[in-house]
Amino acid sequence: MHEFELHRMRTAELRREAQQHRLVREAVRARRAARRDAGHGAPAAESHTDRPRRLRLPRTA
Repeated sequence: MHEFELHRMRTAELRREAQQHRLVREAVRARRAARRDAGHGAPAAESHTDRPRRLRLPRTA
């Protein structure tokens, strides 16, 4: 009986963790959508510098 109670406690803990992860993912998605909607195609307003982005090329051997 003791092992069964431990199993039920662990299952409940895993379910709580899974729910927390779902909430975090949902919040991240909502933040990204809000940022995307606020921008309306104006990435220069969010830029920290006026320089164009550098292309990242792999290092040569």
